[in-house]
Amino acid sequence: MSKIWAGLQEGGWMFFDTFWALILGFILSGMVQAFISRDQMKATLGDHRPATVVKASIFGIVSSSCSYAASALAKSLISKGADFTASMVFMFASTNLVIELGFVMWILIGWQFAVAEFVGGAIMIVLIAVLLPRVIPRNLLSTASENLDDSAMNPVATGSPVSRFKSRRGWGDAAGFTIGDFTMLRKELVIGFVVAGLASSLVSVSFWQKLFLSGHGFWSALENAVIGPFLAFISFVCSVGNVPLAAALWHGGITFGGVIAFIFADLLALPLVLIYRKYYGAKLALRLSILFWFIMSLSGLITEGLFILIKLIPKGQIHKMPMRHFGANSTTLLNFFALIAILIIYWLYRTRDNDGASLEFAKDLVCGMQVRIADAPAQAELNGQMYYFCMPGCRDQFMADSSKFL
Repeated sequence: MSKIWAGLQEGGWMFFDTFWALILGFILSGMVQAFISRDQMKATLGDHRPATVVKASIFGIVSSSCSYAASALAKSLISKGADFTASMVFMFASTNLVIELGFVMWILIGWQFAVAEFVGGAIMIVLIAVLLPRVIPRNLLSTASENLDDSAMNPVATGSPVSRFKSRRGWGDAAGFTIGDFTMLRKELVIGFVVAGLASSLVSVSFWQKLFLSGHGFWSALENAVIGPFLAFISFVCSVGNVPLAAALWHGGITFGGVIAFIFADLLALPLVLIYRKYYGAKLALRLSILFWFIMSLSGLITEGLFILIKLIPKGQIHKMPMRHFGANSTTLLNFFALIAILIIYWLYRTRDNDGASLEFAKDLVCGMQVRIADAPAQAELNGQMYYFCMPGCRDQFMADSSKFL
């Protein structure tokens, strides 16, 4: 029981450590949906040509480092008309090419891993841009984009992004999308943090170490790079949260490429796979997960080969450093400002009825997302009452068991 309690506490501290990143990511997602029109998004990320891939990567680097928030923002980009591949590039960049993650890795594991993050991240982006549109059936991508399509439900139909940004109504709409996205993912977030905390408390590091081969040259490197993402699938939450465990694994003799593949696999955590299923459907979510696994493992293997070639594989003792918790530190300060920001967003959400927003928007009772009534992607009538949904899948769930959601 003491270990279970310690695991729950660890999950709570993980939430504390990533709270500001979650809030920032969901606020950015709400702003994208409220202030950027479909035409503007298509003009920027409307295809997956090399120039567009570079733009998507840059946008990701300056965005949130939390995988949950990145997945929500990538979904909102697709719903605004962005190319599916370009949106996935954005999601990969926003979790694996962010500067703050590099600093954490530098401190906990070594500067070589921080450099490898950017080198391997670039390799992953190239692989995702080349492979995704070629190995994922076009009909699955088209269906997913159509289900998420809100081309006709821009919250503010007229005016430039600047004018919408300056309006009280525009921020009310952005707040609605922010709260809606957070509500939609609340179960996945709770499951993710609880599982991560229990895994860190109940499962010893020596157990993970025994899963990795060592002393077999290339075959050890290959096995480590393949198993790394699987451990990430069952053991951690966000990109920053897996770095301490990665440090422990490296200290125990895991290969360089295995650690890199493990760190890159934040987008393969089980709750994230469930989110992909909710966003894109089961078939596409399964194919994306397999493709992500292959790309993360291959990127870790290639990165290790490059670092061996230029003799940058680190050696020696690795000292772990605990993540910062409540106190006089930057995490506490960032969380304080994030709390103020989300309280303001919630106030805007609760008071937007004063602007007549309730007449224009409805809440998807299945996932909690905000949708525009006039152009909802799906709707249904039950006992004389109209209900509106963000996608046909939510409507089908509602009609199959409406009492569950009413």
